[in-house]
Amino acid sequence: MQELSRDGRISNLELAERVGLSPSACLRRVQDLERAGVITGYKAVLNREAMGVGFVTYIGVGLGEHTKEAQEAFERAMQAAPEVVECHNITGTIEYLLRVECADLPSYKRFHTDILGTSPYVTGITTYVVMGSPKDMRA
Repeated sequence: MQELSRDGRISNLELAERVGLSPSACLRRVQDLERAGVITGYKAVLNREAMGVGFVTYIGVGLGEHTKEAQEAFERAMQAAPEVVECHNITGTIEYLLRVECADLPSYKRFHTDILGTSPYVTGITTYVVMGSPKDMRA
């Protein structure tokens, strides 16, 4: 699992060598993991800067209402916002934690004003700007 997590494009032959299995046994294990839903897919790791993303934030969002309607409306708005790459409903003093990726500060300000600022249920917004990521295990 660790080898595939590090490199989803590794060849079956190389994977088999690294984990000490025959190529046929290794392929069967990977296929079994896919069928069991342990491996749900493979994706490319993108260079955000090369794609024009230079401003990354985590945002804590508090809602004024704790109803199902409020949560569903907020989640729909976040699904529709391309800047939101992660949206987590969490416990604690706030309801949501977002990961937002934008080109720059002015584009983040537009998101903050036009998307979060127009949501009728949002009562609190706390932004944490990512200055560096010495460890990032997201694929």
